[in-house]
Amino acid sequence: MGRSRSPSSKEHSPSDDEKVVLEKDQTLAASNDDLYDPDAGKSDEERAAIDKKLLRKLDAHLVPWLTLLYLASFLDRTNVGNAKVDGLVEDLGMTAGQYNAALSLFFVSYSVFEPLTNALLKRLGPRIVLTVSMIMWGVVMVCHGLVHNFQGLAACRWFLGIFEAALFPGVNFLLSAWYKRDEFGRRSAIFFSAAAVAGSFGGLLAAAIAQMDGIGGKRGWAWIFILEGLATVVIGVASYWMVHGFPESATFLTADDQARVARRLAADGQASARREAYDKVYATAAYKDWKTYVYAFTYAGADMPLYGFSLFSPTIIKGLGYTSTRANLLSVPPYAGAAIMTVAVGFIADRTKQRGICNICTSAIGIVGFIMLISTTTPGVQYAGLFLGALGIYPCIPNTIVWGSNNFEGVYKRGIVMGTVIGFGNINGVVSSNIYNAKDKPQYYPGHGVVLAYLTLFLFCGSILLRFTLARENAKRMKGLRNGRVEGMTDDQILKLGDQR
Repeated sequence: MGRSRSPSSKEHSPSDDEKVVLEKDQTLAASNDDLYDPDAGKSDEERAAIDKKLLRKLDAHLVPWLTLLYLASFLDRTNVGNAKVDGLVEDLGMTAGQYNAALSLFFVSYSVFEPLTNALLKRLGPRIVLTVSMIMWGVVMVCHGLVHNFQGLAACRWFLGIFEAALFPGVNFLLSAWYKRDEFGRRSAIFFSAAAVAGSFGGLLAAAIAQMDGIGGKRGWAWIFILEGLATVVIGVASYWMVHGFPESATFLTADDQARVARRLAADGQASARREAYDKVYATAAYKDWKTYVYAFTYAGADMPLYGFSLFSPTIIKGLGYTSTRANLLSVPPYAGAAIMTVAVGFIADRTKQRGICNICTSAIGIVGFIMLISTTTPGVQYAGLFLGALGIYPCIPNTIVWGSNNFEGVYKRGIVMGTVIGFGNINGVVSSNIYNAKDKPQYYPGHGVVLAYLTLFLFCGSILLRFTLARENAKRMKGLRNGRVEGMTDDQILKLGDQR
């Protein structure tokens, strides 16, 4: 028979807005005792030193290369904004509506295929899925530089969305299977900071590559696509040797280290510490959980503004009266600031375990920035607003993903939920692709207004709703008011309840 849960003073660093892990999770605690312990008989100090060394090993083998992959991904999906200010639309004879439609197609295919990728990742392994994805989207990116009309660009954007769909949810899913909940945030933040670095680096790179205008009969914007696409193909090939799978199959770990990783996750109250076989009950649980939908709208509140910012910031800056090259260069500082802010918020959220408060405060900065953008025509004030907008948007993406991931338990349920949340956020990229038009410059009332609404209604208010609803739920768990859920259950049944325990 299963054990009932009772509050205990020996809680694992409880958080107000993440599922509390008490000794109420006695099933997992007991299962941890059943796992092989390679450090049996060692003192606490020796165990801590071994754990610290193991964590350094995980970081060295996982985080740098995965961050490089996302840098390439975000650079490739957003460099079309840099290409636009260098004459892409005029050279292909497109209207503003056709350009926006081509951007929208990326988000449609990306969102449709994204929820499927985590299941593929689990079945085929990260090495195969991510390597094939990168090589294929690198080839598609090269094709961007060879198109001659709207139809060619639209086809390229569609296929780019298909092949990029695996990376972002896949990597977050993968990292969540390696790290404890209070370690995941800063790693995810470092990983996602590559998006801001891509914006910063992309502006500099685009300005440099555009100087190749005329070489080989190609315009500068075409060379942006071709060279960056070729670089992606090279990184993709190397990924076959550089990307690692899940802990139980990772070749860089010894058998003892694999056991240590499993014990760390079990001690953190994660049912995913033990291998799961797929069961449709996990999909049912994911889609019956109210948190799935609230997280989806909250994430969309950050994701749509993110794409609006990353795709159109060079255009917005050019609309302030700057040349195309200077517009690309002036887009660099806001991205650099966003990268620093993203990592800082990741560390703060891990340390305080108050991800809801971090989301609320950070999104407020973005709201102020877009109010500045929409309320003045002074270029300096608008540029400052753009800067604050970047600081308020970028950190909320990884923070929301980690917050959600930490509140769903079990490999399959978590994978399904996060694929759904991220997919819903990305379909809102269709909105961001159609709200900024040249006729609206320099204040871009429709574009800035829609972004402001998403930041306020979905991100800010959604974070408040989640923060206080989860805090109330945790208070009930602390008082033992949820103990009845596991009365009379076997240990296996309790484990399958996941975060509903």
